[in-house]
Order: sequence, then C-alpha cells, then structure tokens
Amino acid sequence: MRNLNRIWIHIGFDALRSAFNLILLVVISIFLSTPFGAEDSKLIVFDKTAYLQSIKKDPNRVLIDLESIPEIVLDIRYASENNFTGQVIYNRGKAFARKRVAEALRNAQIEFLKQGHSIQIYDAYRPYQATVKFYEIIKDTRYVASPKTGSRHNKGCAIDLTLVDKNTKQSLQMPTKYDSFEKAAWANAPVSDPVTKQNRDKLIEGMSRFGFRVNKTEWWHFDFLDCSGYEVLDIPFEELEDDDLRKYK
Repeated sequence: MRNLNRIWIHIGFDALRSAFNLILLVVISIFLSTPFGAEDSKLIVFDKTAYLQSIKKDPNRVLIDLESIPEIVLDIRYASENNFTGQVIYNRGKAFARKRVAEALRNAQIEFLKQGHSIQIYDAYRPYQATVKFYEIIKDTRYVASPKTGSRHNKGCAIDLTLVDKNTKQSLQMPTKYDSFEKAAWANAPVSDPVTKQNRDKLIEGMSRFGFRVNKTEWWHFDFLDCSGYEVLDIPFEELEDDDLRKYK
C-alpha cells in the first residue's frame, strides 16, 4: 500500500511538472510571436489635417505664435547651424506653444520684465521629424526624446529659454551654453560663481511659479506640467501660418 502511494505521488509530481512546462511553453510562444516594439506602435502623430480637426473641437489646443508675448526675444538655434547638430533643422526661426502654455509663459514674462529681464526663447514646439533626427544623432534619452514616445516639445508643451537684460538684450550668465551635454548643465549641478547660480535659480524659480518644471539635465528646458491629453504633432512651421489656422489664434 505504501509503495502504491509513492507511485501516485510520483505520478502527481510528473503531472504538475508537465503542466508547468506546457504553461511556460505557451508564455514563451506568445512573447516570441509579439514583435519587439509593438507597444511603441501606439504612438499617434498628428499631421496638419488631424491637428486642424482637434482645434475645431477644442480651440485651447491651438499653437500660439510666441512672438505675440510682449518684448519676448527669439534666438531659435535650430533655424541656424548654431546648435549641437551643426545643421539647419527648421526653415523658419519661429516659436509656438499650446494656448495654455503660451498664456502661462506670458505671465512669467510679465513678472520677469518687472525685474528688468526678458525671456529669450531657443526652442518651443518642435515638429516630430526633428525629434527623430536628433535621436539618430545622439541616441541618449537623457538629452533627446525617443521617437517611440515623442516629447513634450512635439506636443507644444515644452520651451527652451534663458533670461536677457530687458534693455540691452544681453544674456544673463548661466552655468553652460545652450544644448550643452556637460554635467554642469544639470539643473542642480554645483555652481561656484554666485552670480551665475543666482541667475539660474531666478530662472528656475520664476518659471516654476507659473506651472513649469525644469528638466533635470538641462537648466534651459521647461516642461509645462498640465500637459495631459495633447497629441504629438508633426507640422512644419510654415503650415502653422497659413489661412486655415489664422482664425483660431
């Protein structure tokens, strides 16, 4: 009788082992049959037509020309060769952001003007194809967004900027140049010069009061926090200036 029990126990273990192996085989088969990156295929990129439909439903999604902000200064680096790629990426030196982002930036600008400074913009809305090109060059997601996800720049919800003197338009001293990949460019990097540190802190604190958060690896990059629901866009600047869109601004 004892030997019979041992036989049944042995059979039971064999059955469990077989069942486990079968489940494992099924899981492996499902994993292998799913293309790598399939989850990334869910990214939806809006062209001009889709964008136009979205702002007809919700005018607050419109991209605003940031030159409409009083005394704003533009230095759009990707419209020149003076950027980390050494190439002209944009065919126009323009800056756009979603309406709510532009309104928050306007409020920040008004506050900085009271202090004798003005915001100077390096980059704002960035067409998706530019992000693809940046990633092909750098492939470091600490500094450039992955094309699999797009970026807040692509959504019109991020702005690269600094401060200049309101009257002379001379840039305030910051820890590094724009688009630097040095650790010194990180938002919390130690700064030995007190004036430079004061300038950086003034910029970060001033922007944070109006709903922006600095990127931890770039003192100049500010994300608008309330950015949920905005789509990745791939619309060249010249298409944002045509007659179909002017009535929404």
